[in-house]
Amino acid sequence: MPVLDGRVARTPAEAAAAFTALGTPVCAVKAQIHAGGRGKGQVKGGTQRGVELAKSAADAERIAAGLLGKTLVTIQTGPDGQSVRQVFVESGCAIDRELYCAVLVDRRVGSPVLIASTAGGVNIEEVAAETPELILSEPFDPDRGLAPWQTRVLAAKLGLPAASWRHADAFFRRLCKAFVDLDASLLEINPLVLTKEGGLVALDAKMTFDDNALFRHKDVAALRDEAEEEPAETRAAAAGLSYVKLDGTIGCLVNGAGLAMSTMDLVKFHGGEPANFLDVGGGADVKAVTEAFRIILSDTNVKAILVNIFGGIMRCTTIATALVEASKTVGFSVPLVVRLEGTEVAEGKKILAASGTAIITADGLTDAAQKVVAASKA
Repeated sequence: MPVLDGRVARTPAEAAAAFTALGTPVCAVKAQIHAGGRGKGQVKGGTQRGVELAKSAADAERIAAGLLGKTLVTIQTGPDGQSVRQVFVESGCAIDRELYCAVLVDRRVGSPVLIASTAGGVNIEEVAAETPELILSEPFDPDRGLAPWQTRVLAAKLGLPAASWRHADAFFRRLCKAFVDLDASLLEINPLVLTKEGGLVALDAKMTFDDNALFRHKDVAALRDEAEEEPAETRAAAAGLSYVKLDGTIGCLVNGAGLAMSTMDLVKFHGGEPANFLDVGGGADVKAVTEAFRIILSDTNVKAILVNIFGGIMRCTTIATALVEASKTVGFSVPLVVRLEGTEVAEGKKILAASGTAIITADGLTDAAQKVVAASKA
């Protein structure tokens, strides 16, 4: 894919040197964090933007100094923002127009789809909500890729000059091929720019990958930067747990992604806010469950925990035993509500009752959700 030359800089001096090395009259200095909206984002407590143009080495040094080591708040980081540890100094180019394009899976049509818009360089969610007619889409067969006639349709609707259609054909088809070949779940180019010379250049990009397919892409996995990730999520992944931190006060320990989603929905329906998504899976043992509790309890926002287990592959006696052992090892500093159903549920409940562990038992999803919400607010 056509991209501009650039250098990573971790100090203001490196940013100045990068500007000089690139040799263009203008460079863009971009904060490197795992979040979008950097152009409109702002350093906490200051006026520095996450992306700014530099017209000299001194400019690049000044901008980098305003970003490095600072916290950048964007529409995607939330109010806490993210720490900027490096910037990317990118050479400039003569821009004629800014566009938007992305490849993602559209479950409504059951295939990957290339979407594009003339509204580049802005928040595409706002464009989709306010002016949906500006969003173009072309579904494609992942085995055959995007057809040449589809690239011509998009080029025409985007208003590209005829001399640029050849560039558009190559760009869009390569983009779709990269999405499929790399097992990506999102490949977004924003902005995609039409240069004064009629070429298309990816000025910025965001990619997400299917974690389950990373074993096929060692080179992609090697690019992982754990410093940009939520520490608890990294810790959970190492223990074989699926964990996503959220902003609520109710910790959830569940087996199965579908049950986890249902649990969070019910917690919210009854007036609570989940603090996490945590799926221990079907084969969790005492060690995994203990680590799951440690991770949940490390979140100081958690006021109560809901354990919601359906014993299928995992027996209720297994989770009950693990829960008792975890209580001895970790200790529960907040109320614990437990709902067990499925294989060996009666035996599991007996284990909990005989343990002496302070547990609020629940029968059914609704009962469990109501009890944990009440406990979190007590």
